[in-house]
Amino acid sequence: MSPTNDDRQSGVRALGSDPVFAPIARSPRLSDKVVAQLLASIKSGQLTAGSRLPSERELGEQFGVSRTVIREAISSLAARGVIEVRSGSGGHVAAVNAAQVSEQMSLFLRGRGLIDYAKIHEVRTTLEIRTARLAAERATEDDIRELHESCDRMEGVGNDVEKASVEDVEFHRALARATHNELFLVMLDSIGDVLLEIRRATLGVPGRLQEGVAFHRRILERVAAHDVEGADAAMREHLADADAAWEGLPADERAAAGAA
Repeated sequence: MSPTNDDRQSGVRALGSDPVFAPIARSPRLSDKVVAQLLASIKSGQLTAGSRLPSERELGEQFGVSRTVIREAISSLAARGVIEVRSGSGGHVAAVNAAQVSEQMSLFLRGRGLIDYAKIHEVRTTLEIRTARLAAERATEDDIRELHESCDRMEGVGNDVEKASVEDVEFHRALARATHNELFLVMLDSIGDVLLEIRRATLGVPGRLQEGVAFHRRILERVAAHDVEGADAAMREHLADADAAWEGLPADERAAAGAA
């Protein structure tokens, strides 16, 4: 018996409301496969920063693909900053520096729309408390002098909120350098732009600049004394105060800072 129109309509509705077939996965393009293998070679250390890649023809022969595919793969990696194409000498593995890592993180945060302060504060708290502890363990006389100079500069800006915000960030960067672990500075810089916007908002509140300097000097005092627990406590107090200052701002000011 042939299906009636009602039967056919019923079947369509059934398929539409509860799909029977799973989507067919697309295979990666050849150029994507080449990209994946080149990245694997870089991550494994087979290709190091500055290494010159074989020519397009040689790569095509090794991968068993056309030069067009190789060209697409190299262009993709160049756009991501992994490969540097130099005129006359072909592709080279790029040396990715800390500034590029921080910039990419900043773009990631900005690309997500309004900044979620709570998430930033969670990360900052985890990072900066550990930073304070390690700085107290490892800071040299030069590190301590740099921290003193940072406090003096922030104290000397008067009521200039912009300069104070920059100097505030610089104190925490100097503290990260005092850990003698460059990854702390990279991670702090990766959220540095967001933290700068937060400072611009909170340091405009009367009295906040002077309070910020006072907290910095307490942290510095404990670091200079190589008092790990004291530095931990001073930083926790500073971050709790900074959080309260942010929460005390009018909602429209917080929204403006988050969208800046």
